[in-house]
Amino acid sequence: MIPIVSIVGKSDSGKTTLIEKIVPELSRRGYRVTTVKHDLHGFEIDKEGKDSWRHKRAGAQAVVISSPRKVALIRDVDKDMSLEELGDSFGEDADLILSEGFKKDVQPKIEVFREGKHEELLCTKKDNLIAIASNRPFDIGVPCLDIDDVKGIVDLIESKFLQGDQMEEISLRVNRKPVSLSPFVKRFLIRTIKGMISSLKGAENPKKIVIKID
Repeated sequence: MIPIVSIVGKSDSGKTTLIEKIVPELSRRGYRVTTVKHDLHGFEIDKEGKDSWRHKRAGAQAVVISSPRKVALIRDVDKDMSLEELGDSFGEDADLILSEGFKKDVQPKIEVFREGKHEELLCTKKDNLIAIASNRPFDIGVPCLDIDDVKGIVDLIESKFLQGDQMEEISLRVNRKPVSLSPFVKRFLIRTIKGMISSLKGAENPKKIVIKID
């Protein structure tokens, strides 16, 4: 299952700004990140008059907009989907799903708090709070990192949610030359190969796998 971390906080705390800093640092480390923004008030991304808007107005339940570099999906839903449901539906190519909002969801949370903007925290440990990013210290039983310490925040996310496969290693050689693999490709290959091998009779619990194609 793809790990999910929610960046939460009260209005004007700096959630989006922090995400804008976390995502490139995770990308620099080789991880693929999907972000999810929660909006209780609804939203429109297909502007009136555009072809996608006309398709939707005509009665299409779902509209897909495709280009050589981007794909967008506009789909009707009958409820406010949980983060887990969103992850299952849209996060399959990611190493991590980073959400903004979803303060009532059960997923792990990092709360952004700015002294001078708010008086008290939004979450507690009971809300699955794993850390606080703030410009003032807190002592409530979870790490409190400086709001500008992006490396420290990403270190925490990486150690808690992205290093589960570190005990498993995979290497690739093509024409006797080693090929460098990103963390995403490593995890994808490990999961795919182990999943296929474990379905074979007599190989249900593979510990070491060697594949050679000549």
